[in-house]
Amino acid sequence: MELSPARKVVVFDYGFGNVRSAERALARAGADVEITRDFDRAMNADGLLVPGVGAFAACMRGLKEARGDWIVGRRLSGGRPVLGICVGMQILFARGIEHGVESEGLDEWPGSVEPLKADIVPHMGWNTVTAPDGSELFAGLDADARYYFVHSYAVQDWSLEEHNPALRAPKVAWSTHGGPFVAAVENGALWATQFHPEKSGDAGAQLLNNWIGTL
Repeated sequence: MELSPARKVVVFDYGFGNVRSAERALARAGADVEITRDFDRAMNADGLLVPGVGAFAACMRGLKEARGDWIVGRRLSGGRPVLGICVGMQILFARGIEHGVESEGLDEWPGSVEPLKADIVPHMGWNTVTAPDGSELFAGLDADARYYFVHSYAVQDWSLEEHNPALRAPKVAWSTHGGPFVAAVENGALWATQFHPEKSGDAGAQLLNNWIGTL
């Protein structure tokens, strides 16, 4: 019996992300992984992972300098999978507000990334996630599974509603630190997590395997 080839996944290297840890985690999950900012390779991969660490505005500048904004938009317009992680998720929203300064995001989803309303920030460490019914991303994972977070900002109000009954509504997962915030989104070809699956042990490995399985 001939084995199917491993799915090709590009970790987009635009200077803001834990690309090596993401590469290792994806490889363990069975993907053929490459770290690059090459336009054609990023466009043609089976899956594109957009990491992100640091400030929202700085990540957006780096992404645009690498033409990543154009790559993400073109991939999604063709239904080609993209996975955003941490700030790589945040920049998919319309705007980020840091220290009173508003910066434009990719606007794939409406909403603002704002400071967490918690006594202790950053939110750093392990936390549970409430996954939506029918989630493919969290398939096979227990409700008490824990994931690794490190962030001071998040989307705390999901505002995208289902206007067209013919389209599948986005599936939104939530977590809590001081108050509820968006922990993950599944929306057609675009998936994203606020936590770091590559640092989340067996649960994160299962989640990445779930994503790879959809490519």
